Amino acid sequence: MPQPVPSPDAPRHGLRPDTPVRGPARPGPYVVAGVLIAIGIVLPLVVPIYARHDPELGGMPFFYWYQLLWVFIDAGLLYVAYGLMRNEDRRRRDVVRSQRPGPGAGPGAGHAARHAAPGADADPDDAGTADGGAR
Repeated sequence: MPQPVPSPDAPRHGLRPDTPVRGPARPGPYVVAGVLIAIGIVLPLVVPIYARHDPELGGMPFFYWYQLLWVFIDAGLLYVAYGLMRNEDRRRRDVVRSQRPGPGAGPGAGHAARHAAPGADADPDDAGTADGGAR
């Protein structure tokens, strides 16, 4: 017998539609990431900084190698900004996970009840095991 298709408003994973999936945000990482991205956009657009021929690098005028250098600088800045955002998102999700009761827990059960049994909440994506990785 086919399973009924749940409506889009139905709760998923035991959560009601109004249950938050992320905790409150801290503005610091967002500001730092925004400044790093702004630096990578604005400085290459200020043409008077590099509108000259000298110094040359390997026979290439400054005008060209300066812009080429910014390709790599921008990649590094975006990598750092991405890392900041990823860490902040993980922190915000962990805040909610630590407050949410686990599956099968009664009302009022929190983080401690979910982790009461050692190994019962093991992550299936963990690569290492107690016996050195053999399964």
